Amino acid sequence: MTISRINSNSRLSGAVTFQDLVFLSGQVPDDGQDVATQTREVLAKIDALLAEADSDKDHLLNATIYLSNIQDGFAPMNEVWSAWLSPGKAPTRTTLQAQLARPSVLVEISVIAARRS
Repeated sequence: MTISRINSNSRLSGAVTFQDLVFLSGQVPDDGQDVATQTREVLAKIDALLAEADSDKDHLLNATIYLSNIQDGFAPMNEVWSAWLSPGKAPTRTTLQAQLARPSVLVEISVIAARRS
């Protein structure tokens, strides 16, 4: 049973694969802007990590979305999220409000996916 780590540093790995599963750590935007812009940036990071792990958004099993302000951020995040997903390929999902690592971070997303092959 091989465990592979992608984009690792001393604290965490961007992704870890085990058998046919891919686990992504929480992805955050580089800069503060509005929630929709940050969500697009985070989803692009997720796309890149999944591709590196031989997966993609159509193989998502689960997503956890953290918003710094769920009241203001839920609708704009959902609009971007829904446009990003392929029709009929929505994973299970949990969305919650949390105090994130930096005040400028409005959204963080972690996912679990299956590998394509």
